[in-house]
Amino acid sequence: MASKASDETVDLPGFFSDLVRCETRLYNALNDRLRERHGIVTSQFEALRYLRDHPGSRVADLAAEFAAGVGAISKGTDRLERHGWVARRPNPSDRRSSLLALTDDGLRLVDAAEETFAERLAELTADALKGFPLGAAAQVLSELRSFLERDQIGTPTG
Repeated sequence: MASKASDETVDLPGFFSDLVRCETRLYNALNDRLRERHGIVTSQFEALRYLRDHPGSRVADLAAEFAAGVGAISKGTDRLERHGWVARRPNPSDRRSSLLALTDDGLRLVDAAEETFAERLAELTADALKGFPLGAAAQVLSELRSFLERDQIGTPTG
């Protein structure tokens, strides 16, 4: 199925395939580097970074951010807690949930891993995106994400 946007025709299934395969390959390459240098994978890095930048978050907040099921995020959080990178604290406004906080070790880890993440992502994208309007591509993806999130499209149930 092709989509007509102004004067150009876009192969939407091809666009989708390219988008997903790029994401998968970037994610896997970042996984490899983070595992090699810090003993974590990309999903753990992203969770730790989110918790650093959003103190007092709950498992449900992580699930909403990453469009993942609460059960899967809770299990991932359990692993982060077992490693000593995250601590659960009672939620004073809701006894049914906990607030998540990075430990000192978790904060040191995410700060060190963030440098590795940024360096590797720049390495992976620099040559391929040279001469392209990266800001425009980032804007398009940001708008698409906002649209999908606004309408809760692709939000897992349960």
